[in-house]
Amino acid sequence: MSEFVDTTFIMRSDTPKGKDPDQHSPTLRKYHSLLWSKPLPSGESFNLELDIPRLLHHKSSVGEFFLSSDCIGHTYRNTQSLKNIIKNISPNEIKSFVEVCGTIGGYIVFPSKKVNNKMTINGSRGCNYQIKDRFDLTLKCIKLFYENKDSPLKSTFDRYESFFKLFEDFKNYVDYFHLNPLVNNTYSEFNYFLPFKGFGNNPLPSNNEEYFSYKYKLTEFILSRNKLIENWTKQKLH
Repeated sequence: MSEFVDTTFIMRSDTPKGKDPDQHSPTLRKYHSLLWSKPLPSGESFNLELDIPRLLHHKSSVGEFFLSSDCIGHTYRNTQSLKNIIKNISPNEIKSFVEVCGTIGGYIVFPSKKVNNKMTINGSRGCNYQIKDRFDLTLKCIKLFYENKDSPLKSTFDRYESFFKLFEDFKNYVDYFHLNPLVNNTYSEFNYFLPFKGFGNNPLPSNNEEYFSYKYKLTEFILSRNKLIENWTKQKLH
């Protein structure tokens, strides 16, 4: 039986009004299960079951994991510090940006259970003032984690080492989740949404020009990732 992933489907369209698609979109949950239930680099199966509401669940010889969806395409349209920038952009342009970010290419999964009552990856990358939910910077931190180097998210990633070990190294992690548009062919450099000048700098756009650059590059990433997802589903799910 063939399965289908519509990379143009906007997750908010089947989410109850006022609710978060990460927790309440049945299509998003189904797509995560379809896309990420596949063999790990080790060859072991990593099936994600839908037996627990709002989560994806795996239990096998590789361990037990409870995963949840995380939006990686952020428009920052409701961010207070950017209100003077956002007001200069037409509502239709913001709407189009939101819709692109709401497709499957704008989402990923991370472990959902707190460890020692500390923040999850989802929470940490949103609250960390050096990351502010930027997924390109999150992926940079993931690369540094695999290289056993420090980053603003290292202590959080350390708590979820068993999850990252499933993919063995950074290249496999990128390939598994179709994140290739964010890195070069050797996985050594990043296609940042904004120029990276170190984690000490404000990660958010600081003016109109930076916001439009961020918007363009994030949109380009999500559309490119959607294409990879579409090609993979045609090969593997049909």
